[in-house]
Amino acid sequence: MTGPRFSFSANRRIVAGLLVNLLSSICIVFINKWIYVHHGFPNMTLTLVHFVVTWLGLYVCQKMDVFSPKRLPVRRIVWLALSFCGFVAFTNLSLQNNSIGTYQLAKAMTTPVIILIQTTYYKKTFSTKIKLTLVPITLGVILNSCYDVRFNLPGTVFASLGVLVTSLYQVWVGAKQHELQVNSMQLLYYQAPLSSAFLLGVVPLFEPLTGEGGIFGPWSLPALVTVLFSGVVAFLVNLSIYWIIGNTSAVTYNMFGHFKFCITLVGGYLLFHDPLSLNQALGILCTLAGILSYTHFKLMEQEEGKSRLAQRP
Repeated sequence: MTGPRFSFSANRRIVAGLLVNLLSSICIVFINKWIYVHHGFPNMTLTLVHFVVTWLGLYVCQKMDVFSPKRLPVRRIVWLALSFCGFVAFTNLSLQNNSIGTYQLAKAMTTPVIILIQTTYYKKTFSTKIKLTLVPITLGVILNSCYDVRFNLPGTVFASLGVLVTSLYQVWVGAKQHELQVNSMQLLYYQAPLSSAFLLGVVPLFEPLTGEGGIFGPWSLPALVTVLFSGVVAFLVNLSIYWIIGNTSAVTYNMFGHFKFCITLVGGYLLFHDPLSLNQALGILCTLAGILSYTHFKLMEQEEGKSRLAQRP
């Protein structure tokens, strides 16, 4: 009886983690949009604030004995921290130099690149059925973005680098937790301040530090309170991302990312009456079909694995 109970409990924790990530991710989209529209706070600077607040949140958690920090050599996580900075920088550059459709289409390529990296460098195997679930998902993203796909050389370069670095970052988030034998909080506790320091060196290349629109500029009290609140929500987003990848996989997290994208589109249509074309509706259905297929095949493989273990003498 211990096995099924443990499995049920683990599945409930995974569902809870996914739910926290879903709610906090949707929440932070609307908060960030409010900050950009009403206060004009710079994008990358806001990401820097989010990671600083994430580290402060983890510092408070370890003082409250929520987790015990584990000493990690900086050289073992420096590439993880740098890849986060590259992910933020190239994602922003891709958005600046591409249309929204091209940007979304490039993001959809993250999942197959993750599978390629894990297959090539980590010798992880994926069944044909799992790989085939990428077909309806990619088709769904194309249907959602085809109305606005335009290519140019700088945009293509930044989008390609963004996909590569984002894929590496997500793979390393899971790999480092297993390699260093740490949990999500222990790893993020070291990576957050390191990434913040690197990001502080990157921000001046894209955004002002002082004066109007700079991080040390003359911001109103409501703007600062809203930014700090978004930092608290970002703490939940970052922690749940690390937890999901550490307890499932980077591919599963990406599949969940596609699901969140569909929910955002449907939510915009239902709540804010945003336009939703027939192509977009078909794209959402294709993407959801791919996600449901992935979930079904993944659960089947897990059950088969448990059955094989149970049959061993």
